[in-house]
Amino acid sequence: MAHHGHGHSHGCGGHGHGGDDHDHDHDDPEIGVQYNLYMKIDKDRVECLNETVEGSGKEVFKPWNERLDKSKYVDSDADEELLFNIPFTGLVKLKGVIIIGGEDESHPDRMKLFKNRDAMTFDDVHVEADQEFELQPDPAGVVEYNTK
Repeated sequence: MAHHGHGHSHGCGGHGHGGDDHDHDHDDPEIGVQYNLYMKIDKDRVECLNETVEGSGKEVFKPWNERLDKSKYVDSDADEELLFNIPFTGLVKLKGVIIIGGEDESHPDRMKLFKNRDAMTFDDVHVEADQEFELQPDPAGVVEYNTK
């Protein structure tokens, strides 16, 4: 997944839903726990390219109940682009993503999703993405972007 922008964290590490599409209330804490992909992320192998502080990209993937903790975040280094390689411990179906930005103008404005591509670099992001998103500022983690 390539993220354009800087200074953001991921609410629940790619808020994904398994099973069929459904309606639910994001204020219900049990819903977030039930559909969270955090436990399926192989955090030891998460890689973030262009992060200012080495290892900070891994820290933005959080359990649902910690999604609003802004003490763990990632900033981009040389420019406004970050690239995350996010391996999972098994097969998953990503149904949605929540990107939590900072309170100020420190948030990504675009995101590209590349599925099933190992060890991507910035040289690889010039191919067509599986999906692209225009992101809204979302310091509260209430905007969910549905994936294909």
